[in-house]
Amino acid sequence: MDISRVNTIIEQYRKDEESVYHTWFINNNERLKAFRTIKKGVGKVVSEIENRTFGNDFKGSSLETVVTAISEQKQIFEGAAHAFFWKPKLRIPDIYENAENQLAFGRFLNACLQAKNGEQIENAMIRLDQLHIKGLGPAVANIIYFLHPTLFPPFNTAIVRGFNALFHSKTKLGSWTAYLEMRAAVLAANKQFALSKDLGAVAGLFFEIGSGRLIIPENAGRFLEDEGKRRMRDFNKRHRQVLDDLSEETTHSEMQYYLAKLGKALGYSIWIAQNDHQREWRGKKLGEYSLPRLPLSGLPKKTFDTISLIDVIWLNQDREIVSGFEVEKSTSIYSGILRLYDLSLSLSNKSCRLFLVAPDKREQEIRAQLLRPSFQGTTSAMNYILFSDLKCDCDSMCKFGTDLTVLDPVSKTV
Repeated sequence: MDISRVNTIIEQYRKDEESVYHTWFINNNERLKAFRTIKKGVGKVVSEIENRTFGNDFKGSSLETVVTAISEQKQIFEGAAHAFFWKPKLRIPDIYENAENQLAFGRFLNACLQAKNGEQIENAMIRLDQLHIKGLGPAVANIIYFLHPTLFPPFNTAIVRGFNALFHSKTKLGSWTAYLEMRAAVLAANKQFALSKDLGAVAGLFFEIGSGRLIIPENAGRFLEDEGKRRMRDFNKRHRQVLDDLSEETTHSEMQYYLAKLGKALGYSIWIAQNDHQREWRGKKLGEYSLPRLPLSGLPKKTFDTISLIDVIWLNQDREIVSGFEVEKSTSIYSGILRLYDLSLSLSNKSCRLFLVAPDKREQEIRAQLLRPSFQGTTSAMNYILFSDLKCDCDSMCKFGTDLTVLDPVSKTV
């Protein structure tokens, strides 16, 4: 492998503002939030399998929640859920009707959750492969990536195609052996690439090459075969996605602004998610509306870090949290509920009010999530507010409200 040539390709990858390096890996806060959501979701899958409550279908299962959270992670994971869809005619993947296979899958996921190093996970993969469970291939590696991002790369057709082009390899999609061989090559090369310890960065490079956005001599022929229509289609699709992402960020910041404005008008101190302080709304950074530090003490670091990512928090004069808000425009409602639930468990102030803030079109999805059996008895204090109500009534609530009860007329519960 010619390192100087590869470094030139990497530099091109880094400079492209619309590459997944920027739109997914570097500048996407939801990517960071997804790791905890997916890890917690995998734990739930394991628990349900062990307790024999997992069920016999993908739809509505805890596994669906996990892979949906993965599929939401921008272009690189689009379609990641397809491998887990229950295909009745083929009876694959065979983990829904075969109890022994389901238990083996649960043991595999639990081994990956508990693993301390890559060798332990690799051994678990080999044991799973030896069972020859029909339809359960290395697409599972996408889950493992979110559990151990520095040890195992994600895996899909475009990533493999890009890997093959760059490494002049003939790795085939579909076998655990091929995946582990690719992983060994990726780990060795990543030490020289100096992109990131997180293997998502180099997987993004392979994805850009494999999808034809980043042209190198090895993929030029394939690209030129259908360059015309495909290039325009892919460009337009990516352009729309980038515009949609910008629109989503803008709307997200707008809702955080309204919540900060209202909280201040009611006399509360405001905390805005740590990773959103540099976002802007109408030319002003959101961090200017926020406390510089979240005044919570005595919490485990992981819990504190999770709470610090909640979109907006209101605190009273005693620096007690009186309300928490999660804004979910297009990302997982489930992950927002988990973050608010973590907040409620860590608070001494049990009268704290929790709110999901979401677009009107997602109201039914919110209601469905809050009615999930796993949330019954845990989210009784969780309400939701629709974007249109917050935006329309913010000024009136600022003018006439005295405390957070002003939200009662615009908030809803299940």
